[in-house]
Amino acid sequence: MWEQYRRTFRSMQALIVVVTLVVMSWSRSWTYAAAFFATMQVGALLGAMWGNQIKQRIRRPDELSARRG
Repeated sequence: MWEQYRRTFRSMQALIVVVTLVVMSWSRSWTYAAAFFATMQVGALLGAMWGNQIKQRIRRPDELSARRG
């Protein structure tokens, strides 16, 4: 999971900062912008975990079908 997170870290952080600044400029509320920032950080971690699971399933499709059967 950390490999997936490290690979997309810079681009995701840049996007998160830009979106947070836009939210801050629209809402003019530090609390709202901070909550938005934290939510996007959690989403980035969950997305990396999900991407890692998908990658593992693609690498081992025979194991996945053996578990179902």
